Amino acid sequence: MESTFTPPCPYFKKCGGCQLQHLPYAEQLRRKTGRCIALLGDFGHVEPIWGMDEPTRYRNKVHAAFALDNRRKLVSGIYQPGSHAIVPVDDCMIEDAASDAVIRDIRAMLPEFKIKVFDERSGTGWLRHVLIRRGFATGQMLVVLVAVSPIFPLQKPFVKKLTELHPEITGIVLNLNDRFGPVVLGTREKLLFGTPYIEDELCGKRFRISPRSFYQINPVQTEKLYRCAVDFAALTGKETVLDAYCGIGTIGITASDKARQVIGVELNRDAVHDAIANARLNGLKNCWFTAGDAGEYMEQTARGGLRPEVVFLDPPRAGCDERFLRSLLKCAPERVVYVSCDPRTLARDLKLLTAGGYRAEKIQPVDMFPWTEHVETVCCLYHQKKDFISVPYEPKDASYLKQR
Repeated sequence: MESTFTPPCPYFKKCGGCQLQHLPYAEQLRRKTGRCIALLGDFGHVEPIWGMDEPTRYRNKVHAAFALDNRRKLVSGIYQPGSHAIVPVDDCMIEDAASDAVIRDIRAMLPEFKIKVFDERSGTGWLRHVLIRRGFATGQMLVVLVAVSPIFPLQKPFVKKLTELHPEITGIVLNLNDRFGPVVLGTREKLLFGTPYIEDELCGKRFRISPRSFYQINPVQTEKLYRCAVDFAALTGKETVLDAYCGIGTIGITASDKARQVIGVELNRDAVHDAIANARLNGLKNCWFTAGDAGEYMEQTARGGLRPEVVFLDPPRAGCDERFLRSLLKCAPERVVYVSCDPRTLARDLKLLTAGGYRAEKIQPVDMFPWTEHVETVCCLYHQKKDFISVPYEPKDASYLKQR
């Protein structure tokens, strides 16, 4: 029976972003552990979820939509689920407080600099969103203004005032998105100030993060998540590691000290550029990254004879597609470490992997998103075969972007 509990956030009933605000945090953790056991318990033992000591202000990426409400009043905040109605939010309990302060000041500055927000009904206006990324370890902050046009008449005085108000800002980027739809960021960018990325530190490594690159939003729990994944991989320094869905290379680079070599593949080319830069930033000579579809790459891997001992999987919420998983089964690595952001799709994929010769030996949920229904899970699978021969990897062309 769920306990009576007063939600700590005043926006709870309108926002919809934190679905578990009606539960104390300890009860949220019990609920998430139970859900993982129900979905994954048939595959192996599920450990109790790892929670946070301080489950607030954990989001290092903050996004605010800007619009005019029904009374033509300027507002910024969060979209209600399933709609384009904006819930005005000044201070979110799970978002970085410094980033929220920048968003409030930008909103207050708009009339002074004659900046109009975009109106979807009339198709007029300029500013659509503000996205902020902050490195919790470095303190660096990147502000991304998402607008419909590159024309910014009062750019210099606007940037000057904003950076005077917030000297912690290390970069301001203008992102152009003139399309209708749910995608926040467009594909064209213009640097207005500083650097077009931030750097942050994670698991003893340093990472460069661009506006469109994926980076886990909760650095405290990400440390736990990635260290768990590397521990599950049981690396000895002799293994070839394939980091599928590698993003900016965070998992592969974290594991690189314990592996012979790391190969990363990622569809997002911006993320691949960051991954290459991150390998250089950390002085690594045993990491390669390439842009491509993970499923297609696994098929090429299986045909080409590359047999990594360990494969890290960190797919999007939809999980891995069947084509990728069947290619993985052909490649047959000794160990697969699956980092999942949805236990339902993890259960679906484990069904295919266990039918193909793997057994799940360790399952560890991690609470990356307190106050929400979301659960991150690390699962280690071992192949039930005895013969295994590793084939060293040597890139055959420049697309594999060898780091030296």
